[in-house]
This record gives sequence, structure tokens and C-alpha cells, in this order.
Amino acid sequence: MAEFEFIDLFAGIGGMRLPFEELGGECVFTSEWDKFAKQTYRANFGEVPAGDITLIASKYIPDHDLLLAGFPCQAFSQAGLKKGFNDTRGTMFFEIERILRDKRPKAFLLENVKQLKGHDKGKTLRIILETLESLGYWVDYKVLRAADFGIPQNRERLFIVGFNDSGFSWPVPPHTPTRLGDILEDLSGLSPEEDKYTISAKSWIGHVERKERHKSRGRGFGYSLFHSESEYTNSILARYYKDGSEILIDQGHLGKLPRKLTPRECARLQGFPEDFRVNAVSHGQIYKQFGNSVCVAVIRALAIQMVNRLEFAPVCD
Repeated sequence: MAEFEFIDLFAGIGGMRLPFEELGGECVFTSEWDKFAKQTYRANFGEVPAGDITLIASKYIPDHDLLLAGFPCQAFSQAGLKKGFNDTRGTMFFEIERILRDKRPKAFLLENVKQLKGHDKGKTLRIILETLESLGYWVDYKVLRAADFGIPQNRERLFIVGFNDSGFSWPVPPHTPTRLGDILEDLSGLSPEEDKYTISAKSWIGHVERKERHKSRGRGFGYSLFHSESEYTNSILARYYKDGSEILIDQGHLGKLPRKLTPRECARLQGFPEDFRVNAVSHGQIYKQFGNSVCVAVIRALAIQMVNRLEFAPVCD
């Protein structure tokens, strides 16, 4: 019998599920609407998530100890239009409220973009926190960075935790030194026919010209180039499949133009295990999925603290 049971909402490809399963939990319900994310989820967990959570009544969701949800972030992100609760994706938070109210789990973990903290001058986050507290939960939030947890990515995300009684000790970042080269694959032996990752001369010229235009206007937008000795990369985004501009790998030492990350490198950059399957969908879709996912290493640190806090079974870090 599992030590505890949890549900995985807005599950994506299961990045939040993995650490809680490692710690003895059983996932008793999953919801994800994207058909391609479902394919990757099925390839790795052997089950297909239920669909649109707005169409699933609470009575069909099993009782559980923990609720996990990386609820849609586009409505609050810098890359989006920042409409917040005026965007239907932003209102997905109230589906979480509904399930918490109806199922009353012992605790929850929510994840969103760092920009949620300042959205609408803090009003949006205040509404979220007050809504959760009105349900009788003790609630706290914190921004955590992947690079502080041993992952070479400058990814900051806001996490909200809640418990049916008060108090929580946030994980202390180990600040383990990071190096991008530790997660890069050796592609030097690929033939031109096999190389799907080196960008074309036309793409590279476009990147350079766009960056120069932005620079001339006093803006810092444009491609970012990294190499094996880089401490960390920018945050990988869902748009990475388009042109890879936020994370390009320098291949000057090979006499080649820069390249995009491989799907396996994207998995490593998000802290996924080596046996996580990345070939269930197209390259474009898997790039999008990892850009939308959570950093598993950060979730693992949070999971350890939460499981210990709930005393399901003591966990050694």
C-alpha cells in the first residue's frame, strides 16, 4: 500500500508526479488536455490522463492526501499578454479551488511563473492566496531557481504550498556548482544528414540581424549563445521549437554554426531521469512540452519537505 495518494492536475508530461512517486506516493488521478502531452505521459507512466478538468465533476476524482498542479501560466507570463484572470487559462485556478473545497486534501503544491508575483501590482497573487486561505488552509509561497538546485538553467518559478494546519520549512537550496557541459551530448560524430540540431545559415543570419536591430534600439532582445563551460542557460520556453533563440549552443570549435538542444538535453535541463522517454512525439512537440514543464530537481526538494512535514514516512535528502 502506498504511503500516500495524490492527484496530478494540468499534468503536462508528469514532472511534478515523478518525485512524489519516488517518495512512495501513488498517483490516483491525472488531468491534462493536450493530446501530445498525453502521448508522452502515456509513454512514461503507462496511463492516459483524463481530459479537460472543467468537464470532470469532483465526485469522479478519488480522495487524496496531496493535490499537485502546475496550473496554466500563459496568462501571467512575460511572454504572454499578461491578462491574468481575464484570460480563460488564468481562471483554471478556480478549478483547483473547486477540487480543494470538495475533496479537502491534507496539502497542495501549486506552480506558476515568477511573474505571477507582480501581476496586476500583486493583486492577482493576493486573490489566489486569500482564496486558498478562505478554504481553511495555511498558505505560503516562494520563488525558487533551478540553478540553485544543481540544474544548469536560470529558471525561476513561483511555488505555493498549503496545509490543513500551519507551518512549513522550505527546502534550502544547496547551490551546487553547475556547468552546462555536464548535460550536453557529444554530437561531433553526426553526419550532415543525421544532424537535426545545427541551425541553417539563413536562420543564423536572421538571429544576428534581429539582435542587431534590437541593440540599435537600446533593447537586449535576441538570441543567446552558450558553451560547455557556461554556468547555466536561460530558461527554456514553450516556444523553443520555433527557432531555439533563447538557448543556442556554440559549435565554433567544430567549425559549425550554433545548434539547438537535443530532446535528451532538454530533459536533463529540466532534471528528468535518463530513462524518461522523449521520442513519443515529434521534436517540435517534445521541445514545447519541456518548455512548459517543471524542473524535477526543484520539485524533488519540495516533495521531500512536504512528505516529511506530513509525516507519511521520514525521507532522507
